[in-house]
Amino acid sequence: MVDACIFKHMEQGFIGQKFDFDNVFSQIKWNQDGLIPAITQDSSSKEVLMLAWVNAEALTETLTQQHVCYWSRSRQCLWRKGESSGHRQFLVEARLDCDGDSILFLVRQHGPACHTNRPSCFYLGIGNHQITILSESTL
Repeated sequence: MVDACIFKHMEQGFIGQKFDFDNVFSQIKWNQDGLIPAITQDSSSKEVLMLAWVNAEALTETLTQQHVCYWSRSRQCLWRKGESSGHRQFLVEARLDCDGDSILFLVRQHGPACHTNRPSCFYLGIGNHQITILSESTL
């Protein structure tokens, strides 16, 4: 049975309480393109590495294979992180947010996370009318 208020119901849950996977998965709030944002964070340092998008297929593959898979909006296909660069992300844990419209991947990152060869995609500081590069390239 599908519970239309599953995320509201889970707000009242207790630590360690388990919910039916299929019921929760079916109620993830995918956008009009069938996607939700995925924030990727290093499981040890807690550094935010990147933000990308997943669809149901990418999320299912990530959970079953333990290698992070995204949906490439520009190429309109699955994007298995590190497929060409070798900079793989190994899933440690996945977490849905409180209302089921975004996901957090905690990963073991092998190599840089950013296509610029930086450890994180978030290396540009934005301030009062200026942008500053905050970290060095890992090259």
